Amino acid sequence: MTSGPRLAVLVLAAGSGTRMRSKTPKPLHKIAGRSMLEHAVRAAGELRPEHLVVVVGPQGQAVADEAVRVGGIVGAPVSTAVQPVPDGTGGAADVGLAAIPPDPDGSPFDGTVLVVYSDFPMLDGATLAQFLRSHHDSGADGSVLSRVVANPHGYGRILRSPRGALTGIVEERDATEEQRRVLEVNSGVYAVQASLLRAALPELGSANSQGERYLTDVVEIALGQGRAVIAVVAPDPVALEGCNDLVQLADLAAEFNRRILRAHMLAGVTVVDPATTWIDVGVRLEPDVRIEPGTQLKGETSVKAGAWIGPDTTLEDTLVGAGAIVSRTHSLSAIVGDNAQVGPFAYLRPGTVLGAESKIGTFVETKNAQIGVGSKIPHLTYAGDAVIGEHSNIGASSVFVNYDGVNKHTTVVGDHVRAGSDTMFVAPLTVGHGAYIGAGTVLKEDVPPGALAVSAGKQRNIPQWTIEKRAGTKSAEAAAEALGADEGEGTT
Repeated sequence: MTSGPRLAVLVLAAGSGTRMRSKTPKPLHKIAGRSMLEHAVRAAGELRPEHLVVVVGPQGQAVADEAVRVGGIVGAPVSTAVQPVPDGTGGAADVGLAAIPPDPDGSPFDGTVLVVYSDFPMLDGATLAQFLRSHHDSGADGSVLSRVVANPHGYGRILRSPRGALTGIVEERDATEEQRRVLEVNSGVYAVQASLLRAALPELGSANSQGERYLTDVVEIALGQGRAVIAVVAPDPVALEGCNDLVQLADLAAEFNRRILRAHMLAGVTVVDPATTWIDVGVRLEPDVRIEPGTQLKGETSVKAGAWIGPDTTLEDTLVGAGAIVSRTHSLSAIVGDNAQVGPFAYLRPGTVLGAESKIGTFVETKNAQIGVGSKIPHLTYAGDAVIGEHSNIGASSVFVNYDGVNKHTTVVGDHVRAGSDTMFVAPLTVGHGAYIGAGTVLKEDVPPGALAVSAGKQRNIPQWTIEKRAGTKSAEAAAEALGADEGEGTT
């Protein structure tokens, strides 16, 4: 809870989002790895309000669940309220205000109410904090967060007196030609004293084309009562850009990503091709990381100094150690140790932990696998439910056979083990330190330390089998020709 002026935040998230043309509720569409609602709740949570109410629609249980989830992550006092009928932003604010609990003495909350929206993903806590400082410093009863845009068409215009005081907000359809030339527009974000909001909301009418109650009318009511209301221009107009369809979602995602990349590059990260690189807002990169083209870093991925990621790599919730190289790899919830090498064309699944200086090579898939320091799986291998010690080598085309049709089982391989190509590790199984495994071996029993394990029988060649059993084929013709040549050489 903030130690400054008392604050409650209403996040309006009850809109139907019909223009999105998606079954996913609009607030749950993602930008930079987080839902738009998560961006809003996180920004509001940075203000440390006493109360944070998310207003959802009657079918908004998924939105409400997301709000509570995010509140738990950021430690914000999130509650939810349902707007039963879609009667506009005024109706949503009315529902949200009623959901703010009274003070311990039973009196209604008497601080500032900040109203924001779930579809402003670029609006951050710093912008909101600056807005609230301006509101409190001015002593106003209400404040409007505005922005200056190059094309104001469709927005409500901010009207000011010759001395700059706010005199009203006029909608596009009601504006004169002179008013339509105004470039300062209303964002719909407000800071209002709770007592003023509580008194004004019942006066909101719905005599408009949509039959809705508009929160904008609170400004007109307050000005008509002689209350002090100011308009504060946001320093970054893009921060107040709303998202109403999937085209705008893509545009905002691109701008958000551009800003994320710029911040990382200014902090010492090399991004070779920003146009093909996407990094979520929760990703952490240390200086001297290099990002090659076609890379996506998602979720809570973290990469330490000197690592080289890409090209054509996707890492999600993955930790990469210093100096590691991860190329043409897809990784989910994995840990890559310092100076490890991964790829190209590797797939690290959840539970993979790669030790320092280990190697996962071409067309290798790992799942719930611990690979020790300096150990290598260079080619064409599946390692699932495996624990491999230090400095061991697993040959090409080997498989850790972990599933018996019902349950998964674990294979444990010791240090300095050498497994030949095409080894089948049929779990549960333990291979001792220093053991060797012959190529083509199917291991069904434990291998003692230092032992050589082989399971293939003695090779048997059946002469002229192809000529006799596959007569008339190209193979038989080639064999006959080769045998004839051999016989001819033997008669000289």
